[in-house]
Amino acid sequence: MTPITEVEGRRLALSNLDKVLYPATGTTKGEVLHYYAATAAAAMLPHLRDRPLSFLRYPDGPEGLRFFTKNPPPGTPDWVRTAPVPRSDDPDARQVLAQDLPSLMWAANLVVEFHTHQWRQDSPAVADRMVFDLDPGPPAGVVECCAVALWLRERLAADGLSSYGKTSGSKGLHLLVPLEPTPSEEVTAYARKLAVEAQSALPGLAVYRMTRALRPGKVFVDFSQNAAAKTTAAPYTLRAKGSPTVSAPVTWDEIEGCGAPDDLVFLAGDMAARLERHGDLLGPLTDPGHARPLPGH
Repeated sequence: MTPITEVEGRRLALSNLDKVLYPATGTTKGEVLHYYAATAAAAMLPHLRDRPLSFLRYPDGPEGLRFFTKNPPPGTPDWVRTAPVPRSDDPDARQVLAQDLPSLMWAANLVVEFHTHQWRQDSPAVADRMVFDLDPGPPAGVVECCAVALWLRERLAADGLSSYGKTSGSKGLHLLVPLEPTPSEEVTAYARKLAVEAQSALPGLAVYRMTRALRPGKVFVDFSQNAAAKTTAAPYTLRAKGSPTVSAPVTWDEIEGCGAPDDLVFLAGDMAARLERHGDLLGPLTDPGHARPLPGH
């Protein structure tokens, strides 16, 4: 029988709690839900609020069927808010909003990665943050991503912009920049400009084009996720990888000191202590007082 849990007055049917989702660590679905409820929610929800969500679903674990979805799934409760996000193939399309703990736990019960746009639902295609997705091509790894991130930090600072890092939860690194609201296409153009500059400054290390043949041993500085239609893994989301890795905020000291790939791998079980020690390292992204204008605005 599926247990019914009440979360802040909402009744949720949480299913298959004993199911092992991550065989490498024996992590069960119940432990995944506990991570979101007890560890991640307070820090994660401000980064999700008012941002239409896309989900990578992996209900049978990372080795099972995985599929990406933007539409609210069948059976979505009427108390889960949604927002209109028109698409060329569906002008009436809507996407889920995770505004509160019940919505977060309902979505987590589906077994998902949480992905967000860089804009909020009340200002579609007007970004309040910029992202650089640093994606290494083997044999490069996160150590090389950190070297590129340090260059980008200084380049952004020269334009008056502060940046904050998190692991992708996979093999790369994300840099996030709080912005005063700016059209997504202008943010994308600026991010592309810096990606081109990174390749010029670090020719043996960085590449700004997606072409696979150019990427072995280099870090792809992916600026394209600033496009209005694109989404990026949200802070604190678990990833559909062999172990329950987290897209975890990191300090600049950790980025500077990264000497091996394992230095920046964080699992669900690591996060309570990190949050206790650091708080939300990405807190400035949700504070309008830290937003700065895109250069030229």
